[in-house]
Amino acid sequence: MSQLPRPASSIDFDSHPSHHRRVPIHSPLMTPIREQEQHMRANAELVPMGTITAQLGQRIEVGDGPKGTRLLVDVTSVEVESDRLRASLAATDAADWLTVGSDGSIGCVDVRLTLKTDDGAYIYVEYGGRADMASGLIVTAPTFQTGDERYAWLNRIQAVGAGALGEDGVLTYSLYEVVLSAA
Repeated sequence: MSQLPRPASSIDFDSHPSHHRRVPIHSPLMTPIREQEQHMRANAELVPMGTITAQLGQRIEVGDGPKGTRLLVDVTSVEVESDRLRASLAATDAADWLTVGSDGSIGCVDVRLTLKTDDGAYIYVEYGGRADMASGLIVTAPTFQTGDERYAWLNRIQAVGAGALGEDGVLTYSLYEVVLSAA
């Protein structure tokens, strides 16, 4: 059986015993990106979603570890108010596993909680962020998970929370949806 001539635009793997194939150089994985795609950019718009009000409870200091000082902060109540969603804390599972840096000025927020909507749906919420320990201002990036079709839109969004902690332990976030578009 005669061999066909090898095209000039292929890589020969025949020299390696486990490879007996040719891969065209112009395969989709090796095609250069068009000039305009190399400079594609995105814009982000923050669209108001509502507010989250949380009452913080007991704080337990775990102590200094390799990532900083770990504090466990109990979240005793949560209320979410928006045009599309009303919910409150579903269980006693809510807490912030806060890590404070060595100089005490910045806290790394790590919150998880479960909400129950006023019409009976459950929504899992988790977010990380940064807290200015002196001013009580906090920025977070919540994501949501639910199996309830009425709230499936939450599964697809990235939110941003701008929060302020009062001396009474009440934390209030303005919540925004991040909407991306091509620039």
